[in-house]
Amino acid sequence: MLEIGVIREEKERVIAGLKKKNVSNEQLALVEKIILEDDNRKATQTSLDILLAKTNKLSDEIGQLFKSGKTTEANALKGEVGSIKEESKMLEIALKESKDLLEEMIIQLPNLPHDSVPEGSKAEDNEVFKAWAGPMPELIEGALPHWELAEKYNLISFKDGVTLTGSGFPVYKGKGARLQRALINFFLDEATAAGYQEVQPPLMVNKESARATGQLPDKEGQMYHCEKDDFYLIPTAEVPLTNLYRDTILQKTDFPIKMTGYTPCFRREAGSYGSDVKGLNRLHQFDKIELVRLEHPDNSYDVLMQMLAHVEGLLEKLELPYRILRLCGGDMSFNSALTFDFETWSAAQGRWLEVSSVSNFETFQSNRMKLRFRDDDGKTRLAHTLNGSALALARIVATLLENHQTADGIKMPKALQAYTGFEMIN
Repeated sequence: MLEIGVIREEKERVIAGLKKKNVSNEQLALVEKIILEDDNRKATQTSLDILLAKTNKLSDEIGQLFKSGKTTEANALKGEVGSIKEESKMLEIALKESKDLLEEMIIQLPNLPHDSVPEGSKAEDNEVFKAWAGPMPELIEGALPHWELAEKYNLISFKDGVTLTGSGFPVYKGKGARLQRALINFFLDEATAAGYQEVQPPLMVNKESARATGQLPDKEGQMYHCEKDDFYLIPTAEVPLTNLYRDTILQKTDFPIKMTGYTPCFRREAGSYGSDVKGLNRLHQFDKIELVRLEHPDNSYDVLMQMLAHVEGLLEKLELPYRILRLCGGDMSFNSALTFDFETWSAAQGRWLEVSSVSNFETFQSNRMKLRFRDDDGKTRLAHTLNGSALALARIVATLLENHQTADGIKMPKALQAYTGFEMIN
């Protein structure tokens, strides 16, 4: 959530940033409405403060009158105080309504993009931040896409998933299940070796948690909702991990806070059609290891680069060609100030597949969840939050199967063999 002070004092920058994110005219119009409502809130607060001060003054006078034996005068003032208190109650109600309306308007605005974010509205406008410098995989004659490899070696059953649940819920079997478990353990071990604390969070969160990290109201249609209990299945471990520090005041010495967690992730992925959804390309349930960091604002962009290096290291060890994109304003998430996407090359499909997003949200999430820290001067400030996939398994499995297929089977990367317990799938 944007800070009201920023909206008021840097209105032109806010409008320019929102335009860069290609928001609607209705959202742009909210900027002026927010400022006007904040004026109303301030005026109401001032009127209430005046009445409260008057009540306190009269209460002191009443006390003195009673002490002096002037009961008649004291009772007359008590009647006046009663009227003022009634008026104060009405102002308190109006103030709460104004604050609630203000927040409801502000949460409809996305985060402002960092200055380095390129202009654009679609994936083609994203900037290649780092291109793959190594050789691309040379596939054997008759190479197969991952969904055919999965069937050939009995690794994944998409048909069974449809029978059990529906499309987008694959069933992993045999070495396919072992490969999933191996990747999870490998990614978690790499994260803990890098200083991240492993956390195993719930897979469902309440509305307050989903709202605090920005999934609600923006992504309500993409989340699975358990209506009876009003719980939401998590779209990423970012949601519960970051919310562990909701309504918290940290000390400056608490930084850095580094968390990692493995969870299944659940997304409706409404409006996805065609080849994009074939096989493991786009699922409703998939496994992911997430990195979450809470940082001092002065350090967060250096930390973002550290997180990029961590994900790069994973892909290098998995021997997968990759590239890093800096997302344009119109292709970024609602919450993000700056996002880098990692894509791996799917050799059999001849296309790049996104396997990770690494983002800095600056104070957008921390403002929603009241995540603050006490600086050297004793004042509280909003922390910066960051997160990144390290990594999302489904498309990693897809590119591992495709890029490492040989005439004798599918060869496992050396870094993974100790985790899988086998060198080949055949």
